[in-house]
Amino acid sequence: MMKYFELFELPVSFHVDEARLKTKFLQLSRDHHPDRFTLESEERQEEALEQSTEINEGYKVLKDFDKRLQYILQSKGALVGEGQDKLPQDFLMDMMDINEEIMDLQFDPDPEMTASAKQKITAFEKTLQDSIAEVLSKPDAVHDESAIDAARDYYLKKKYLTRIYENLDNVGRM
Repeated sequence: MMKYFELFELPVSFHVDEARLKTKFLQLSRDHHPDRFTLESEERQEEALEQSTEINEGYKVLKDFDKRLQYILQSKGALVGEGQDKLPQDFLMDMMDINEEIMDLQFDPDPEMTASAKQKITAFEKTLQDSIAEVLSKPDAVHDESAIDAARDYYLKKKYLTRIYENLDNVGRM
């Protein structure tokens, strides 16, 4: 499943050389753009369209850290599936207080309390990012089982925090 890294001739890594990625994207886009094949057979035009679509999708995935992380984790079999991946229990306990605050705000919106809850989530997210940065920066991290496990936990926690932000943004709109 590492076809996007192969397509863009990049090493499989949590961090990519963005300039190299963009250069290769532009080259591939130019070489495989469907407009270049308008005089070819229908099959060749369809093939060019499929290649162009894959190039665009691959670029979107590899240029975005969160999408790239998910892509790598899925390729390694580290993500089971939506709703089936389990978050660490200690993280869920940490989130319990914030979730209770959000529930209270849904019944009694308060801008100051909302801002305070956002600050807590932001601080937690910063700590989370700091904790994973060193692990993911190692050159062989994509081949290290403990790094993959840490990346998986980070990814799931970050998704959870995103949902909390969304819930908090909906406070007062109900």
